[in-house]
Amino acid sequence: MPDSERPIPKGSVSRTARLASLPLGAAGRATLGLGKRLSGQSADAVSAELQQRTAEQLFAVLGQLKGGAMKLGQTLSVFEAAVPEEVAAPYREALVKLQEEAPPMPVRTVHAVLAQQLGGKWRERFRHFDDQPAAAASIGQVHRATWRDGRDVAVKIQYPGAATALMADLNQLARFARVFAALFPGMDVKPLIAELKARVIEELDYGLEADAQRQFSAAYVDDPEIVVPRVVASAPKVIVSEWLDGIPLSRIIADGSREQRDRAGLLMAQLHFSGPQRAGLLHADPHPGNFRLTSDGRLGVIDFGATARLPDGHPEPIGRLLRWALDGRAEDVLVDLRAEGFVRAGVEVDADAVLRYLTPLLAPIESHSFHFTRAWMQEQAARIADPRNEASRLGRLLNLPPAYLLIHRVTIGSIGVLCQLDSAGDFRGVLEEWLPGFTG
Repeated sequence: MPDSERPIPKGSVSRTARLASLPLGAAGRATLGLGKRLSGQSADAVSAELQQRTAEQLFAVLGQLKGGAMKLGQTLSVFEAAVPEEVAAPYREALVKLQEEAPPMPVRTVHAVLAQQLGGKWRERFRHFDDQPAAAASIGQVHRATWRDGRDVAVKIQYPGAATALMADLNQLARFARVFAALFPGMDVKPLIAELKARVIEELDYGLEADAQRQFSAAYVDDPEIVVPRVVASAPKVIVSEWLDGIPLSRIIADGSREQRDRAGLLMAQLHFSGPQRAGLLHADPHPGNFRLTSDGRLGVIDFGATARLPDGHPEPIGRLLRWALDGRAEDVLVDLRAEGFVRAGVEVDADAVLRYLTPLLAPIESHSFHFTRAWMQEQAARIADPRNEASRLGRLLNLPPAYLLIHRVTIGSIGVLCQLDSAGDFRGVLEEWLPGFTG
C-alpha cells in the first residue's frame, strides 16, 4: 500500500517505530558521513548532504504520522526564520512543504466520515463533491465541493483516530526532543509540546472551531482588507464553509513579489491586533498554511482551530508598556512589569537594564516604517539565547504570566512569519489603531 493510501497509524508500536527511526536514521547518516570523509570528500560537502538527508527523513516521518507530529512540525516551521542561515537552508523547502502538504486519507474513509457526521444521505446536500483533497493539515483534510444552493464550498474532514494519534504523537515526540536540536539549536522543544497538548482538545472539537469562524466572519463581514469564509454547515468532525480562492502565504514566502510580501505582512499584523477588539478572539495559529492573499488584495483566513478568547480585547497593559518603553520611561516600565507579574516579587532587576533588554525588540514599532527580515530575527534570537550577554542573563530573571503566555507565543509566531515574508510596512500604525493603551 503506498503512503498516500495509508490511514493514520494508531498503534503505539507502529507510531513509536516511525518516530524512533529519526534518531536511528541520524546515526546511520553519521556513519555514512564518516565513510565519505575517509574516501576524501570535504567536511562541508558531507555536512551539507547529511543535513539535506536529515531534513528529508524528518519531515517525511512527520508528514506520514500526521497528528501531533505534523502539528509540531508546523509549529516549528513558523520559527524557521530565527534559525541561522547555514542551519536553516537545507530544511526550508521541507518546512514549506509541511505547511501545505500531507498524505491524504483513502476515499472510502472520507465517505464514511461524511455519512457518520452529515447523515446517510450526505450526498444530497451537495451538487458535487471532489473525492481528491484540495489541502491537508495536521488533524484533517479539505475537499472542494458545490453545496446544494450552488455555492463553492470547502469541506474540512477530521482524520478518524486523530485524537488518539495526536496525543500519542505528542507524548512520544517529547522523548525525541534531542532530534530537533540540530534543526533549532538552543530551542527547547518540550515546552512547545506541552503547550500543544494543552490546546489539542479544543482543536479536535470542530464545533468550537465552527463557532469561532462564525464569530470572526460576522466581525469582518464586507471588510475591505480581511475576509473570513462563512460557515455553511458543521458537525463535531466536519466543517463546511464557503470556498476561498487565493495565493497561499507559503507560496508568497517562496517566490512572492515585493508588493505581495508587504501587503500580506501588514494584513497579518492587522488581523493579530484587530481580532480581539472586533471579534473578541485572537487567531492563535499563525502558520502560513492558514492564510491566503486574494485577487482583490485581502487576507483570507481559513482555519480557526486555535483561538484565544479575549472578550475585552488585547490586555491594555501591553500597549501601555510598549508606549512607556518607547518613551524611555524605565522606572514606569519596571513598575508595570511587576504589577502584571513579569517580574516576580523578590526578584531584583535594574530598570535601565530591563529597558536595554526590551529596546531592540521594539524596533518594528519605533517608527512608521520597518522591514522584517530573517537576519533581524536571528540577531534577536542570538542576543537573548547567548548566556554571555546581559540580555540573556536578564531574560532568565523575567517571568511570563499564564495570562500572557498564549498572546506571547502567537505574537512571536506571527513575527516569524513576517520575517519569512520579508515584509516591510507601517506596523506602528496598526498598533496605534488597534492596541489599547498604546496611544494613551
